[in-house]
Amino acid sequence: MHRATHLRLPRLAPIGLGMLTGMLLASASAALGAATDDGANWPQWRGPLANGVAPQGNPPSKWSETENVKWKVKLPGAGAGTPIIWGNQVFIQVAIATGKKVESAAEKKSAALDSPNVFGQAQTPAAPAGAAPPEGERRRRPSGGPGGGGGGGGGGGGRSEKPTEIQQFALLSIDRATGQTQWQKIVREEVPHEGHHRDHGFASHSPVTDGQHVYSWFGSRGLHCYDLKGELKWEKIFGQQRTAAGFGEGNSPALHGNTLVVNWDHEGEDFIAAFDKTTGKELWRNPRDEKTTWTTPLIIQHEGKSQVIVSASQRIRSYDLATGKQLWECGGMTANVIPTPVSDFGMLYAISGFRGNSLLAIKLGKTGDLTDTAAIAWAHGKSTPYVPSPLLYGENLFFLAGNNAILSCLEAKSGKPLISEQRLEGPSGFYASPVGAGGRVYLAGRNGTSLVLKNSGQFEILATNKLDEKFDASPAVVGNELYLRGHEYLYCLAEK
Repeated sequence: MHRATHLRLPRLAPIGLGMLTGMLLASASAALGAATDDGANWPQWRGPLANGVAPQGNPPSKWSETENVKWKVKLPGAGAGTPIIWGNQVFIQVAIATGKKVESAAEKKSAALDSPNVFGQAQTPAAPAGAAPPEGERRRRPSGGPGGGGGGGGGGGGRSEKPTEIQQFALLSIDRATGQTQWQKIVREEVPHEGHHRDHGFASHSPVTDGQHVYSWFGSRGLHCYDLKGELKWEKIFGQQRTAAGFGEGNSPALHGNTLVVNWDHEGEDFIAAFDKTTGKELWRNPRDEKTTWTTPLIIQHEGKSQVIVSASQRIRSYDLATGKQLWECGGMTANVIPTPVSDFGMLYAISGFRGNSLLAIKLGKTGDLTDTAAIAWAHGKSTPYVPSPLLYGENLFFLAGNNAILSCLEAKSGKPLISEQRLEGPSGFYASPVGAGGRVYLAGRNGTSLVLKNSGQFEILATNKLDEKFDASPAVVGNELYLRGHEYLYCLAEK
């Protein structure tokens, strides 16, 4: 996620947003970490207000391969992170398969077993499949993963095989006007220590920028600070994550003011830590006890205090941004939390939907354990998302069911259902989170079909659009441009 140095409140543009000035002020206050130059950029994975909304955006409602495509460029590698935009630069992360392979430990072991020892005898056979793991590997047993269905990384169900191909983990700067690559930096070049879910690659993270530097985050490949010309300023390596079922990594950092926050939940020792964005110096670190999460921290301000909120399977926790001290916690999410919460109206909306359904509207300003207390303003237990994050657009809270093409919308203040489990025709399903701009809601489907809806309490489709791609990355909007990252191509869509 990405935050600017200071907060400027967005100005209402004459583009039919249908949003009251008071709502914009509340949204901007809630999303301190997401402050930008009047909302004219998309500096983090959920946009300038950290709620999925581009307050000055007015992209086209209709497009195809031959209509309203400003440019389309083939990316040098795979990834599912969101494009990040500041000024004339589009930042995007990729993992580039080099074709260079190293012999895996299993192959080495197999070769050793096939070779006789010095006495002409076969080597000791490996432990049978299903044997108990070493004591140090028994910490947690995962259930399912980011793609649903319990599928494994890379190629199918269960735990993914250890990779053997060298990957280049790269940060790209793309010219917003032309789509041409301005610079490309190889952050790390190595064989990943574990695989990934079959539907995702090794670059599911999004970078973050403050307009002066861009922070590239690849989890186990570290955190790297570049200036906007691509010069490395500092970097930090944190070790190797062990994700549930080897499904791979996919959260992003959060940035507010001078503080950069990283959350590290995996099948090992967990922590959340803050760093000085200029020098990389660690400011504070708190231990956590969680299963793997793929969610990105949310930084908000309430009653004059900035806090970092992380949703997770066991507990939603809030930390003081300045000190790292835990402020409050709340149970109630499902397992395998992926969606990032949103906040407004003095409440936090935390949501998850793996093997269960949970949406909690939590009143801010409380401390301690808020589980099952009056701090829960309202709760909703139907058709909540597994992978996509919710969209908080004005007073409307939009979310999908699981990873499926089923949409709901609630009144954010009260939890009153406005659209209930509406099946969407065209898209096969969704990993991408919805975004809002110009009074419209944009939904990018996994099969290349995208829907544009009216932002209202009534279900109204404005357009159905199809491109020759598949979309798992969440869209980004700046001005009159919509950015869609596919499996191979990056699109910039704008009316001609």
